[in-house]
Amino acid sequence: MPRIDIEALPQTNATGYPAPFDKAVSGRWYRRLAPAAGLTAMGASHVVLKPGAWSSQRHWHRGEDELLVMLTGEAVLIENSGRTVIQAGDVCAWPADSEDGHHLVNESEADCSFIAISAGPDNGGDYPDIDMIWNEAGYAHKDGTPYETERPA
Repeated sequence: MPRIDIEALPQTNATGYPAPFDKAVSGRWYRRLAPAAGLTAMGASHVVLKPGAWSSQRHWHRGEDELLVMLTGEAVLIENSGRTVIQAGDVCAWPADSEDGHHLVNESEADCSFIAISAGPDNGGDYPDIDMIWNEAGYAHKDGTPYETERPA
């Protein structure tokens, strides 16, 4: 099994979120694992959240399963049902089409890290707390009017 040298992969905090939704994720740094390994049927990223950073805006996916494995530190998982502290070793999963909006927020004073894995077609999704959706055309208001931004690859 080939070992992925995570430290050798480029790290970025790029986001396609339009302002003001981009600010909350500015302390989210990630490395794309799946392309580095030649994987094409799934996505996988190594993510570091700096103190105060969000993993994303709270969201859910159409057609795409998600799995998260917390590696270091802790963060607060915020879902429709409330808040749960997630620590190193915890695993979370969301089946495709589950309208359970979720994201992590690092409320601690130290970095945390996790692996995020997705599988299935990215058919878009919704951000229940804000006026934003995404689809094959990119980010849009809930009425379908596009934002002037693009999702990073």
